[in-house]
Amino acid sequence: MSAAGLAHAESSWEHVRAMSVKASPARRSCHVAVIGAGPYGLATAAHLEAAGVETTIFGETLGFWRRQMPSRMRIRSPWRATHIADPDGELTLDEYARRVGMAPTEQLPIADFIRYGSWFQSRAVPDLDTRKVERIEPAAHGFRLVLQDGDAIAACRVVVAMGLANQGFRPAQFDGLPAELVSHSADHVDFAGFRGRTVTVIGRGQSAVESAVLLAEAGAEVALVSRGDVRWLGSGVPRTGPTRALRAALASRSEVGPFPLDWLADAPSLLRHLPGGLRGRVTTQCLRPAASGWLRPRAGGVRFVPGRTVAGAERKGSRIALRLDDGTSGLTDHVLLATGYRIDIARLGVLGGDLLGRIETVEGSPTLSAGFEASVPGLHFVGSSAVKSFGPLMRFIAGAGHAARCVTRRVLADRS
Repeated sequence: MSAAGLAHAESSWEHVRAMSVKASPARRSCHVAVIGAGPYGLATAAHLEAAGVETTIFGETLGFWRRQMPSRMRIRSPWRATHIADPDGELTLDEYARRVGMAPTEQLPIADFIRYGSWFQSRAVPDLDTRKVERIEPAAHGFRLVLQDGDAIAACRVVVAMGLANQGFRPAQFDGLPAELVSHSADHVDFAGFRGRTVTVIGRGQSAVESAVLLAEAGAEVALVSRGDVRWLGSGVPRTGPTRALRAALASRSEVGPFPLDWLADAPSLLRHLPGGLRGRVTTQCLRPAASGWLRPRAGGVRFVPGRTVAGAERKGSRIALRLDDGTSGLTDHVLLATGYRIDIARLGVLGGDLLGRIETVEGSPTLSAGFEASVPGLHFVGSSAVKSFGPLMRFIAGAGHAARCVTRRVLADRS
């Protein structure tokens, strides 16, 4: 399909989706409300509706991906682990690619993934309610959701699928510094505004390195400061031959983490039964900071400063002065914090105080049962909020199917 044809098809899908939302009668209640329309929200809503559960899903389709990730980034997950799960296995990335004439690639551009997500949503959950949920409150028979327009919806159960919204980690050294000088990697879709400026990126994971590369390609002068050397995934592995074939044969479907921990990561229900400390160590090993090897040839414009941490930062006029732990210092126009995320469900911003106080948590993450249900009956968390209970797969698209099936089984068991 030509670019023009693809754009026309995407426009048609968005028009159909918008019309379906507008044409749908406003519900005053539902059995399950899903908050968030990323891969986890879409997969969960699709599974619930296919099972005959009255479900309403709220949010913008892949809103976080559209508005808080660089538009020129690529998906780290391999193609085979980038399908959004539907119950019949018919709305795969393969099927989307076949329909639009797109060739499979192991470094899928985020723009293509967003288009795929819109296609999935228009078919699996066409009655998406795009209004924002402002607050979840406990009610006599479940929950009350207050929406941005003041409307309220009653739900017996709620699935929170808000991903990494408001979860960006900002080191204390940068407290109080303004956004024009210090920002998080999740604050940017386009780096064109940094052309001709000096930017210091803090971090050494995929987001840090890819952001640094994109900044340099946008015309910025970039330095990347990190605690240690960048660990390049797949670096030195030949593109073809027996070594490549063996590596591919040993890797799990998701490729989340090193062999053999990646196979354990692909079994989240098994991981949930491990002692918390052991589960945490597996998760830490699988989520160690690293960058995809395909970025390395593009990183020539980035100055790497490994083995250093920022000891202090202060504003100096229109610039920011950084002091490193070795005593060296310097000025930069902007600091980009690619310092990852730390889960704290209080910062999601939708949980009312009375409700939040009843949720059992460990270091900000909810403690979840087999059905991804929190200590408050009927309240479920899927995606990144579930990593503490189910392991590292919940940080990736590949985990959405498992979460959706578990939630659906729990809901159906309660109704039987």
